[in-house]
Amino acid sequence: MELKELFEQAVANSKMLSEKPSNEVLLQLYSLYKQATEGDVNTDPPSNPF
Repeated sequence: MELKELFEQAVANSKMLSEKPSNEVLLQLYSLYKQATEGDVNTDPPSNPF
């Protein structure tokens, strides 16, 4: 199986968990998903008016 297929299978499996993970785990999974699908953030950080 290719890496992309393994990733897609992991995403599908994450939607069928027997119980809901904690918010901390969900946030970590979401951050890893976004990193894998969109890569690094390439926008400027917000400016600080102070």
